Amino acid sequence: MVSAGAPRSRRPAAAFAAFRRRSRGRLAALFVAILLGGSCGGGPSPGAVADGFVIVNARLVDGSGGPSYPGGARIREGRIEAVGPEVAARAGETVVDAGGRVLAPGFVDTHSHADGDLFDHPDALAAVSQGITTVVVGQDGGSHHPLAEFRDLLRENPPTVHVAAYSGHNTLRRLVLGEDYRRRASPEEVAAMQALLEADLAAGALGLSTGLEYDPGIYSDTAEVVALARTAAAAGGRYLSHLRSEDRYFREAVEEIVAIGREAALPVQITHAKLAMRSLWGEVPWLLDRLERARAEGVEITLDVYPYPYWQSTLTVLFPDRDFTDLEEARFVVSELAAPEDLFLPHYTPEPAWAGRTLAEIAAERGEEPAAVLLDLIRRAEERRADPDRDPREIVESVIATGMNENDIAALFAWEHANLSTDGALRGAHPRGFGSFPRALRQFVRERGLVTLEEAVRKMTSLAVEHLGLAGRGLLAPGFAADLVLFDPETVTDHATPEEPHALSTGIHRVFVAGETVFREGRVTAARPGRFLTR
Repeated sequence: MVSAGAPRSRRPAAAFAAFRRRSRGRLAALFVAILLGGSCGGGPSPGAVADGFVIVNARLVDGSGGPSYPGGARIREGRIEAVGPEVAARAGETVVDAGGRVLAPGFVDTHSHADGDLFDHPDALAAVSQGITTVVVGQDGGSHHPLAEFRDLLRENPPTVHVAAYSGHNTLRRLVLGEDYRRRASPEEVAAMQALLEADLAAGALGLSTGLEYDPGIYSDTAEVVALARTAAAAGGRYLSHLRSEDRYFREAVEEIVAIGREAALPVQITHAKLAMRSLWGEVPWLLDRLERARAEGVEITLDVYPYPYWQSTLTVLFPDRDFTDLEEARFVVSELAAPEDLFLPHYTPEPAWAGRTLAEIAAERGEEPAAVLLDLIRRAEERRADPDRDPREIVESVIATGMNENDIAALFAWEHANLSTDGALRGAHPRGFGSFPRALRQFVRERGLVTLEEAVRKMTSLAVEHLGLAGRGLLAPGFAADLVLFDPETVTDHATPEEPHALSTGIHRVFVAGETVFREGRVTAARPGRFLTR
């Protein structure tokens, strides 16, 4: 798959780029494979393991939510052999002295965009520096297809962290409908998407993800999504959704995911849950009551959330009707969804000088109304996207917008069935990629006392694993994977900001993946024990 003559440091990224090019041009071949009934299977790669050692003098927070206690853990062949207060070093045994710090299961990021640059940055510094040992990709309806090829490339070029993946609805829809996607899919097209999904599920996908605010998924109807969710359910998979609306039609979008869970009979999760409209702020009690009622009715619905009041996406997502000439709609955006001073452009290719500035600053420079400038920014970006000579990997524009309320975020995190995520990339413009887990430990545990340390760790480990349908990880227990994090709960904190999104957190002292040290005292090691995980 990879040229033997290519420089080692460039081979994974080059192979991945070739994979993406092939993915865009393989539609006809995919349909032939579907007709012939072909599928791709496989399981986890063997991965590398370290020799045995013992961790002593630790405060054990085991991921269950139960009280912490002093003790140690013995690690052998990438797994926990023993854990508890009675574990002590034996003669000749390699010893790691925790120095009284917390030893916990490695954190699990259930919503990650690490797949965008994992082959360029296999050290995954953004993740491991937070204590993250597993990232879950294929988010918001966007994934790599066929997943079997992505899985095999990971096996050939393992990163520091474990990787699991969903199969993305938007990817499947674009493969089947091409550029003619601004409509409902026919029954034959839905069946073709189901066949592609079946191949990804056979390759180990956790289930189906959707991004129903994005093209082309926004043009699908609920029946199409239910059909695909049933395919995922038949394979024992799950459903994860960026809702169809996080603002204007939020209540209808919540009802839609509840209906999908009921009709397809599978677990469903609202990902990066948010109430991203000022008039929705304070409505978390309504949301949680609706989710609790759905659970009482037999719908296994959960959510994940990241600890920042600002989101990152594209400017176009602000217009669900995709009418980029509607000035009144633009005025609604800057009054209800994000004020002009809260719309920050980290990327803007059509006019590079505007990158790193807010809509308010650009509008003031131009002497124009912010709503009108917003429409012009989108018009220019759409023209750039339509340029046939543009590199398809180019980020034309993106926006970081403050649109959520801090108290709403805290209330979502505190819900019994909520786990933490980042929604971040390894080299992204949003600080969530480098800071989410330490930030939550600082804000929600140490500063606000919203939850106990033990409960916060549960939301980062065993609960996240439960929501993914994985097994054998997420707890400090004999036989479980030795994916571990050693941190100081009194000092752990985030430092990343929108101005410095890659600033490393502090207080995370050591991270183990499959028993190997991948991060220690602010530096990644050369170990690459990450595996592709399947449900």
